Amino acid sequence: MQDATVVALQSFLSRLVDAPDAADEATAIDRISLLEAIKAGCAAAQAVETMRLEELRVEAERSAGVPVARQGRGLAAEVALARRASGSAGGRSLGFARALMREMPHTRAALASGALTEWRASILVRETAHLTPRDRGEIDRRLCADTSALEGVGDRALDAEVKRIAYELDPQAVVDRHALAPRDRRVSTRPAPDGMVRLSALLPLVSGISVFASLKRHADATVGGDERTHAQVMDDALVERVTGVATADALPVAVNVVMSDEVLLGDSPAAAHVTGYGPIPADTARAMVATALDTDAHSTLRRLYKAPSSGALVAMDSTARLFPAGLKTFLDVRDQSCRIPYCDAPIAEYDHAEPHSQGGATSADNGSGMCVSHNRAKQNPGWLVVTDDTGRHSATLTTPTGHSHVSRAPAPPGHHDQPGSPVERRLRAMLDAA
Repeated sequence: MQDATVVALQSFLSRLVDAPDAADEATAIDRISLLEAIKAGCAAAQAVETMRLEELRVEAERSAGVPVARQGRGLAAEVALARRASGSAGGRSLGFARALMREMPHTRAALASGALTEWRASILVRETAHLTPRDRGEIDRRLCADTSALEGVGDRALDAEVKRIAYELDPQAVVDRHALAPRDRRVSTRPAPDGMVRLSALLPLVSGISVFASLKRHADATVGGDERTHAQVMDDALVERVTGVATADALPVAVNVVMSDEVLLGDSPAAAHVTGYGPIPADTARAMVATALDTDAHSTLRRLYKAPSSGALVAMDSTARLFPAGLKTFLDVRDQSCRIPYCDAPIAEYDHAEPHSQGGATSADNGSGMCVSHNRAKQNPGWLVVTDDTGRHSATLTTPTGHSHVSRAPAPPGHHDQPGSPVERRLRAMLDAA
């Protein structure tokens, strides 16, 4: 029997979506404001349910004799799946719920009443994480006991005020946090519109300012000598200083561009796919291939063939326990990112659906590319992964609560093409003759 609260909430959601149109502008504004408050209240209720889930799980595992150090493992990944979010977001949700329920009652009340949005509540949680429970509670009291003090306060202002009080209460904790922060320095990329990429670097304060100042100084001295803008000169200087070459075309770095034979030969406008980026127009993909073959980058064309009906990439396997380099490359191309639903994290590890220790094969069918956190989560008791290769590769993930989530590998570009087509025969002849 379905839980009565779940039924009531589903009914409430239906009424929200099907509500009659507002009669006037003022009513529409009132509804927007109230709906924002409802969203905040739902976030507070999610925190309550998240902590209840943790209590139930720890209680069950304690009764089952699971060691204390292992109790609750994988819980963040389950929360992420329930919220249709990435694994890292699930960890933040779990930490957010613990802080609200254990140490920040005023923040929780302000969120529940709609006086504080979930994002603003997360600022309070994040910027007090390094403090003792007592100091965290003091900031909670000062800023959220009287919710009228939050009226008109912007996100940046709230962030700055939390930091100011934190330094007032425990300056050494703030200094220690700053000293540890450089451990998190990193460089990452994410897709941007129109075939661009955002390259981001999280750097220590002095390093970050120094890098920017150096690029700016170079651009200040260069602008006017050609048609490039100040921003373009800074961008070009960054590429040259990091890679040692003046243009990206000369970079000897592998970029996996996946496309059908028809796209490569100009007979189809279907999109291609760049590993780590996503879909790109056919013309852009062909230009990338042509540029690579016309330079000294020593580019390689690698053929991967598809099943006639489903478009699934042809499988590869190995007798080794660890996935060899070629099979890893295959999984990179097939899966594109972590195969756990809602997780777009880059592939960091390759693992078996059916564990190798239980006879699972080291193969494309039984393998998946995963991020570190999700690969760790699925090793815990109660997790089950079953794959199906009858069509496009799929994996059904079942969590300890019995909930199932299906993940299908992205369709390869041009998956409608048939092996042995005239176009493919032309492509093979071209590659064999090269």
